[in-house]
Amino acid sequence: MNVNFPLLKPIRILLFPFSLIYALIIRIRNWFYDKRLLPSTSFNLPIICVGNLAVGGTGKSPMVEWIVRSLKDRFALAILSRGYKRKTRGYALAGEFSTALDIGDEPMQFRHKFPDVPIAVGEERMVAIPQLLHDRPGTEAIILDDAFQHRAVKAGLNILLTDYSNLFTRDWWLPSGDLRDARSSYRRADIIVVTKCREDLGEDERRALAAEIRPLSRQQIFYTAIRYGQPYHITRQTAAVIDDQVEVLLVTGIANPAPLKRWLGEKSQTYYELAYSDHHIFSIDDLHTITRRFSSITAPRKLILTTEKDAVRLIKFRQELEDWPFYVLPITPHFLFGEEARFTDLIVKFIIGFKQL
Repeated sequence: MNVNFPLLKPIRILLFPFSLIYALIIRIRNWFYDKRLLPSTSFNLPIICVGNLAVGGTGKSPMVEWIVRSLKDRFALAILSRGYKRKTRGYALAGEFSTALDIGDEPMQFRHKFPDVPIAVGEERMVAIPQLLHDRPGTEAIILDDAFQHRAVKAGLNILLTDYSNLFTRDWWLPSGDLRDARSSYRRADIIVVTKCREDLGEDERRALAAEIRPLSRQQIFYTAIRYGQPYHITRQTAAVIDDQVEVLLVTGIANPAPLKRWLGEKSQTYYELAYSDHHIFSIDDLHTITRRFSSITAPRKLILTTEKDAVRLIKFRQELEDWPFYVLPITPHFLFGEEARFTDLIVKFIIGFKQL
C-alpha cells in the first residue's frame, strides 16, 4: 500500500477514524454489488461512463467535452449528469432557458458548448436514462458524467481518470484523503487516463506510472496534459492575450486550481487569487468583492480570469460584467505520445460493435 500520509493536512489526520468507517461502508456496498445482491441495470444502447475514484479535480468535464466534440458528428450522442449543487431535483432535460441553478454548472457548460446535443440531469441514472431516451428517441449513445462509483447502472465502457499529481494508488479514503471508492475498483475500468501530466512526460516515467497503476491485460492506459486555449470575454466573446506584461486576478470555485495557477505563474507578470469552494454559487456580495479587489490592482494592463465552469455561475451578472475585463479560460485535454487516434478508435469501435449486436 503506497499512501502519502505525510502529505495529509493535520486536520485530515484527525479525521482518520472516520475514513475507516467510510471505507467499511463502501467495501460492504461494493461487495453487495459484486455478489449481485444489489441490482446493476444494463441498457440496450452504448453507455460510456467517465469518472474517477477521488472527489473532483481530475478533468472529467474536459474529457466529456473532448469525447462529444470528437464524435458528435458521427453519432447521436447525449450527456447525462447528476447536476451537482443544482437547486432542483429529479430528471430534467436542459432547454433554452435552463440555468446553472436548474441543472448544475457542468451540465450548463455542456449546454453552452453543444446546444444541439441533449444534456440531461438526474440523481438516479437508472431512472433518468429511460426518460432521456423517451425525450430523445434517436439517441445512439449516452455519456454518463461522473458515474463510475454509481453502480446501479452498468456502463458498457468505463473510462477512469486519475490525476498525475494525486494518483488513486497514492490516495486514501475520505475524509482524511480524497478517495470515495476503493482503489481496487480501478479493475472495473476499461480505459484508464492519467490526466494533468507534464507536457514533457518521458517514456521512463510513463512506464513507471503504468507499473504503479498495474493495469489489467484488458485495460488500456493513456496520458493527457492540459492545453489552455485563448481567453475570451465572458459576455462579448472577444479575445485577450495573457503575457508577462499583464497582471491577473484569478477567480475560481473549482476543486483543483493548482495547474491553472502554475500556468498563470509562467504566463503573466503576476497574479492574485480569489479562491472559493468547488461549485460555489456566486452572490452579488462575491461580485462586489471581486470588483473591489480588481480595482485595487494598479498595473496598467490587468484583467480578471475565471474558468469555464465558474463562468456559467457568474453569467447571471451579465449586465454588471459587460464593461469589466472579465475573461474565461477554456481548457482541453491533450493526449501525449500521439495516442489521440487510438483513444478515439476504442470508443468508436465500442459504439459500432454495440450497435451490431
